[in-house]
Amino acid sequence: MAIPNTASNGATAAPAAEKTTGSRLKSIFSGSVGNMVEWYDWYVYAAFSLYFAKVFFPKGDTTAQLLNTAAIFAVGFLMRPIGGWLMGLYADRKGRKAALMASVLLMCFGSLIIALTPGYETIGVGAPILLVLARLLQGLSVGGEYGTSATYLSEMATKKSRGFYSSFQYVTLISGQLIALGVLIVLQQTLTTEQLNAWGWRIPFAIGALCAVVALFLRRGMEETESFTQKKEAPKESLMRTLMRHPKELMTVVGLTMGGTLAFYTYTTYMQKYLVNTVGMSITDSTTISAATLFLFMVLQPVIGALSDKIGRRPILIAFGVLGTLCTVPILSTLHTIQTWWGAFFLIMAALIIVSGYTSINAVVKAELFPTEIRALGVGLPYALTVSIFGGTAEYIALWFKSIGMETGYYWYVTACIACSLLVYVFMKDTRKHSRIETD
Repeated sequence: MAIPNTASNGATAAPAAEKTTGSRLKSIFSGSVGNMVEWYDWYVYAAFSLYFAKVFFPKGDTTAQLLNTAAIFAVGFLMRPIGGWLMGLYADRKGRKAALMASVLLMCFGSLIIALTPGYETIGVGAPILLVLARLLQGLSVGGEYGTSATYLSEMATKKSRGFYSSFQYVTLISGQLIALGVLIVLQQTLTTEQLNAWGWRIPFAIGALCAVVALFLRRGMEETESFTQKKEAPKESLMRTLMRHPKELMTVVGLTMGGTLAFYTYTTYMQKYLVNTVGMSITDSTTISAATLFLFMVLQPVIGALSDKIGRRPILIAFGVLGTLCTVPILSTLHTIQTWWGAFFLIMAALIIVSGYTSINAVVKAELFPTEIRALGVGLPYALTVSIFGGTAEYIALWFKSIGMETGYYWYVTACIACSLLVYVFMKDTRKHSRIETD
């Protein structure tokens, strides 16, 4: 079947009518694999920062070097709103497929730069500058990926299964992080610590650049969504002006994202460092705990996504908000004193089960808030802004609280943000019943 012309604003309905369950699944798979590669490249930075922190910065204590790498991790998030804006505009004008292909290409360049950049001792300040440049490219890519991917998966799925299929955005997001940890475990087993610190950490970035090329090839075979090909002629006013006509939806995206994204980054990317730098576990133990909990966390996503198709999105979001508000301080405070592998595993797993109430359905909830002509932009831009402010700074703020001897302050900060999101969940409509995705 011919691929629809994504540049057209008014394709006929015939190609869309030919979509079968098999063709939908093939397109969802191709989009999801690309999403997985993107997030692998993004998370490799966090997974390997314990090794390359000393390569890009002058000698200093471990916390100071981790603060530097965490700051650059946060800088990458600054580009995510720009990526959400530019790619959202592109996806709503030219098609979801075109934007998804562009985002994975940018990620490829970012990973390649990190893999090839010499260390601080070789090129001095040029090393951290190139690292920042690479993270800016990757931030632009991921910022565009989220909104477009959420829109694509939600539009490609049928009405009765949108929660289930859209949950695969976080399945692939988590699997990307899990593969990054898997690569780390393999390298820890095959290389010495000295080799990892010297050059081994470059291997996963080279792998990421190569996989991005493969993902680009796969995305060439994706179908465009029915919602986009059948949308009405584009409005004469700018898309940004059209978006500003939906202030309630924009603020809803910000509010429902704030607590969820902070909790997610706390228990995933930061947790590996927390187990080493605060709890006192070895790097190997912290890595295996992170990998085990992330795998089960990944498996939970479609289960809860499917549940939302039965009982609605709002009850699940409220469950996350209530449990997150009540349990964050007890979980992190207890984890601080835990010394056993299994003790840490069960506490982190409990936290991730709670966070699943947000991660499994947040993509479809946001997509269901907006009309087709501004859906990718409406999902991507406010989400990226919120993630940049709360998710991108999570590690830095946590390490800052630790550096001033008030680590428990971070626990209360996370609790307060989840409580704010809970207020949004309580007062918002259930998007399963009030969805603005009109095609099936």
